[in-house]
Amino acid sequence: MTRFCLFTAFLALAASSAFLRAAGDAAKGKDVFEQCAVCHNADSTDKKIGPGLKGLFKHDQMVNGKKPTEANVRARIDEGGNGMPPYKDMLTDEEKDDLIAYLKTL
Repeated sequence: MTRFCLFTAFLALAASSAFLRAAGDAAKGKDVFEQCAVCHNADSTDKKIGPGLKGLFKHDQMVNGKKPTEANVRARIDEGGNGMPPYKDMLTDEEKDDLIAYLKTL
C-alpha cells in the first residue's frame, strides 16, 4: 500500500512538473526571440523577411492558413517552411515553451 501511495505521489509530481514547464517563461522567451527578430517584427504585423508577429495568437489564422494554436505554432517553429529554417534541433523544448509564452504576450 505504501509503495502504491509513493508511486501515485511521484506520478502526480511528475505530471505537475511537466505542466509547469509547458507553460513557459515569457521573459526567457523574449531572449530566445532575439534570433527570430532578424526576420520577424514583434511590435507590428508588418512583414520584415517573415510576417510580423504582433497579436499572433489573436489572429484567425497564420500565414500558412492554420489556426495559431500552441501546437501549430510549435510545428511551424520545428518544421520551418516558406523560407523559414526548421528550429526543431536548434532550440530545446524549454526554449520553445518560453518562446511560445513570449509570442502570446505580443
